Amino acid sequence: MRVLYIDIDSLRPDHLGCYGYHRNTSPNIDRIAERGTSFTNYYASDAPCAPSRNAMFKSQFGIHTGVINHGGLEADNRPVGANRAFNNHQSPHQAWVDVLRVQGLHTTIISPFPGRHSNWSVLEGFLEVHDTNKQAGETADDVTKEALRWINGRATEKDDWMLYLNFWDPHTPYRTPASYGNPFKEDPAPEWLTEDIIAQHQESYGPMSARNVPAGNQWPDLPQEIRSRADFKRWIDGYDTAIRYVDDHVGKILNALEEQGVLEETTIIISADHGENQGELNVYGDHQTADHITSRIPLIMSGPGIRRRQVDEEFHYQVDLGPTLVEMAGGKQRGKWDGRSFLPALKEGKSAGRPYLVVSQAAWSCQRSVRFDNWMLIRTYHDGLKDFPDLMLFDIENDPHETTNLAEERPDIVGRGMVLLDEWVAEQMAISDYPTDPMWNVIHEGGPYHTRGELSMHVDKLRKEDRHEAADRLEGRHEQFHRIYERV
Repeated sequence: MRVLYIDIDSLRPDHLGCYGYHRNTSPNIDRIAERGTSFTNYYASDAPCAPSRNAMFKSQFGIHTGVINHGGLEADNRPVGANRAFNNHQSPHQAWVDVLRVQGLHTTIISPFPGRHSNWSVLEGFLEVHDTNKQAGETADDVTKEALRWINGRATEKDDWMLYLNFWDPHTPYRTPASYGNPFKEDPAPEWLTEDIIAQHQESYGPMSARNVPAGNQWPDLPQEIRSRADFKRWIDGYDTAIRYVDDHVGKILNALEEQGVLEETTIIISADHGENQGELNVYGDHQTADHITSRIPLIMSGPGIRRRQVDEEFHYQVDLGPTLVEMAGGKQRGKWDGRSFLPALKEGKSAGRPYLVVSQAAWSCQRSVRFDNWMLIRTYHDGLKDFPDLMLFDIENDPHETTNLAEERPDIVGRGMVLLDEWVAEQMAISDYPTDPMWNVIHEGGPYHTRGELSMHVDKLRKEDRHEAADRLEGRHEQFHRIYERV
């Protein structure tokens, strides 16, 4: 069994051709989709980067591991405690990569992620660890160089292996070499973001909003604000060019596998840690929410025994992938895993999804959301200094970019969603090894890590811009939290 897992940071599925995008961003990824199965409702249980990958590698929700933030108490895994064994082999907490190692696979990771986030526990089970050592400043060239070196030296040396690769280019700051050019210069930007919506965003506020898009980009001609559709086109060209640049390197890796004679016998996985809001909820080039756009990620799988040209529309979490690979390798589910194998869907086209999903965010805002039927209900516990109401409801089927909040119009749907959310939290806490919900620990610490203690700075900025109504609104909403900060 050979497995190549390509994790492309900040890659949202609807900017790939195989998911219906109008730009040619992904010819090589599309080729993999043509040979395998694509999942349209595959979500990260916890966002963004560190919570998502920690959950994925442990096959446990953040509500159980405690890793839901990028700093503070809930950025580290909770200890197993008195039941911690001499080693984790055969224990209920054993990481699925370690199970694959025990099953005989030679496991390798090429990524700067563990060092960038000091999340060393994700390395459990990896026999080889290669850090590209640029703290996520890597370009696809850096990763591909290491990947080709490994493939040309190891791919045929061993019959059973898993190679995990981590590309970062679609994550801001955009760093595609200027010499690559703009493949989308003549292509229109997505039509959903209208001049009227941009005008509304200009009147609103928040980190990485229309007036405060991420800085430090190296790719040329990117705007510093989104004031018009022309600005949006320049901005989205930077994101899409980064995706196309990675896709070119995916093609190089596929070619290397083919040259080694192992492409057809390798299970290939394309996925991401989270999506990327590009105007949705007035967040540009970042991942600050537990909404449909940040939480939904691509999953494309091809290889021996996997059904070709299949599209799976059922609900799955990223924590389900590990158990699927373990079952594929002949291993067994571990008792503390929250993930469930969907191998029957891959091999036989059988139903293996979940009735609904709950996704979380606590690094840029504190939110939990429930995805059910065609709905996404978002409950905000701490807005992370963004212009969010407590409840947002979106019809994802008809409004995938979340432009119209239906919470007041559809109290019946809100009620259904709240029941599902409350039931899920109760179920997870009932089986948790710890009596506290990490979301409330984050709130009591002062809120999400990336906006903690920045209220005054954002209010002052709004007042300097003579946007006093927005400043009053932001300040008023956080009076209670501000008093908590003062006591702390």
